[in-house]
Amino acid sequence: MKVAIGADHGGFRLKQLMAGFIPSLGHEVMDLGAFKEVRSDDYPDFARAVADAIIEGKADRGIIICGSGVGASIAASKFPGIRAAVCHDSYSAHQGVEHDDMNVLCLGERIIGEKLAKEIVSLYLQAVFSGDVRHARRLEKVKKIEEEFMKPLDVRR
Repeated sequence: MKVAIGADHGGFRLKQLMAGFIPSLGHEVMDLGAFKEVRSDDYPDFARAVADAIIEGKADRGIIICGSGVGASIAASKFPGIRAAVCHDSYSAHQGVEHDDMNVLCLGERIIGEKLAKEIVSLYLQAVFSGDVRHARRLEKVKKIEEEFMKPLDVRR
């Protein structure tokens, strides 16, 4: 699986660690920055980069890291087809994919440590959408909401 990863200054160090860790799980990393810890950078820019990589088919899943994970989650979820969530526990990391087809994991460097982050990332990348009838039905409802309220991709570019 190809995993796009991005972080602002608040998630820079954890992004560096995860970008080095993910290949050990058998996945390819697409590092979309930040490449230096610059306090004036902004999480929406990295959320956009990761979301675009998924939308354009260059990555299968994404990980965005900021200070809390909240801003990254809010920004990434504004893109059509992106289902981003903050997960700071093991259960949510795999359940978000299995039940909700989450395709972007958001983490907060100021919230969790390296060991827990590795566990969460591992479970997120191992998880597969279940396709169960109830989960598929709910996902279709989410997609209908998205269709109703989001502009088509060709309008935003």
